[in-house]
Amino acid sequence: MKFISFLCLFGCFITIVSAQGTDKSYRIKIDGVSAVIGDYVILNSDIDKTLVEMESQGVNTKGISRCQLLGKLMEDKLYAHHAVQDSLEVSVEEIYSTVDQIIDNFTRQLGTIEKVLEFYNKDDEAIFRQEIFEINKTQKLSSMMQGQIIEDVEVTPEEVRIFFESIPPNELPTFGTELEISQIVIEPEVSENEKMRIINQLKTFREDILERGSSFASKAILYSQDPGSRSTGGKYTLHRKRPQMVKEFRDEAFSLEEGEISKPFKSDFGWHILKVDKIRGQEVDVRHILLTPKIEPLQLLEAKDKLDLIKKRIVEDELTFTDAALQFSSEKETKYNGGVLINPQTGDTRFELTNLDPTLYSQIRNLKDQSISSTIMEEDRSGLKKYKILKVSNRFDEHTAEYSKDYSRIKALALKQKQLDLIQDWMKEKIESTYVNVNRENKLCEFKNKWIKN
Repeated sequence: MKFISFLCLFGCFITIVSAQGTDKSYRIKIDGVSAVIGDYVILNSDIDKTLVEMESQGVNTKGISRCQLLGKLMEDKLYAHHAVQDSLEVSVEEIYSTVDQIIDNFTRQLGTIEKVLEFYNKDDEAIFRQEIFEINKTQKLSSMMQGQIIEDVEVTPEEVRIFFESIPPNELPTFGTELEISQIVIEPEVSENEKMRIINQLKTFREDILERGSSFASKAILYSQDPGSRSTGGKYTLHRKRPQMVKEFRDEAFSLEEGEISKPFKSDFGWHILKVDKIRGQEVDVRHILLTPKIEPLQLLEAKDKLDLIKKRIVEDELTFTDAALQFSSEKETKYNGGVLINPQTGDTRFELTNLDPTLYSQIRNLKDQSISSTIMEEDRSGLKKYKILKVSNRFDEHTAEYSKDYSRIKALALKQKQLDLIQDWMKEKIESTYVNVNRENKLCEFKNKWIKN
C-alpha cells in the first residue's frame, strides 16, 4: 500500500490507496485541530493527554467534559501567547529540571522508564520528554502572565468593607476552627572553628570560580547542602514582589549585578555564596551554594538543656512565654512577636485546623490551650538541627464571618475577587484582539469565555 496524506485545518486524514491503483480507497481521521489561539495550536489529542494526565494524578474526572478541558487549554494558550508577546522569558534549565523530576516520579511509581513509556503509549523517551517540556513551558508562561496581570493589585480598607457588605447575610462564609500557635526555638551554638572552616571553604569555591574558571553550577551539584536546588546547580528564580527565601538571601540576590558572586553570608540555614545568572525585570535567576555547620552532640545537648530550663521558668511563672521568646528564641521571624507563627498562606497569625501542615499538626494535636509542648528536636532539609517548644496561644471556634473579627481573612477574599475580576477583564480584551479559531465541532461548546467570535 502507498499512503497519500494531506493536512487540513480542522482534521487530518490519511487517504489509503492500493499500490495497484484498484478501486479500493478510504480515509481515516488520525488527529485534528481543536482550536488555534494566537501562535498556539491545540490538537484533539492534547485534550486526550490532559484527561490522561489528570487521571494519572488521581483527579476525579467524572463530570468534566471535553469542552471544559478545551476551554482550560485555550486559556493557558492565550496567557502563554501574550507572555511571549510581552517578552516574558522562562528559564529553560528550570523547565528541563522539572521534566527530570516528573520522569523520575513516573519511574519510581512504575518501576522502569520502559514501563512509563508503555503506560503513556510512547515509543521514544526523547519525544516523550519534549512533550512534557512543551506542556510545562506553556504552563510556566501562563503562570508568569497571570502573575504580571495581578502583581500590582491591592485592596483598600474601604474596598474590603464594600466587598463584605455586598455579601448577602445567608451567603457569608463560615471559617473553621483556627489556632494561633507560638514557639520558642533554640539553635545549638556553632563553634568559631567550625564557622571559619565553612566560610573559608566557600571563599575557596568563590576563588576557583572567579580566578580559575570553575563552574558555579558544578560546585553546587557537588558540594551544596540545599536539597531543593542541588540537582539544578543551585538554581532559583526570585521575584521582587513575591517574597520567597529568607531575607538575607533576597537582600544578596537583589543587590548584585548580573554575573557577580557574593562573599559568604549567613542565613538561618547556614552559610552561602550566591551568583546572579540573569536579571529579567522583576525576576532574577540566581545560583547558590549552601554549607551547614557540623554540630557536636555536646552542643545539641546544651541547646536542649537551655530550652528545658526556659520551659521550667515559664511553667513556674517566673517569666511569660512572650518574654522568653523575646529574650532567648533564635528565630528572628517570631521572637519579636512573642513567638507567634505567621501563616505563610494568609499572612496572618491564624492557622485553620483542617489545613494545618501535617508535621505541625502532629506536634500540637494533643496540646491543651495555653499548655506547652515537650521539647522537640527538628531537622530542616539542609540538615540543621534545633530544638523548640510550642504553645497554642489562642483558639477561634468555627463561626460565620464577622468584619472586625475576621478582617484579614475577608481582606484576602476581597483581594482574590479583585484579582479574578481583573483577569476576567484582561481575558475578554485579549480574546477580542487575538487570533482565535475554534473547530466547527467545538463551536457547539458552552465556553465560560466568549471564544466564538461573531
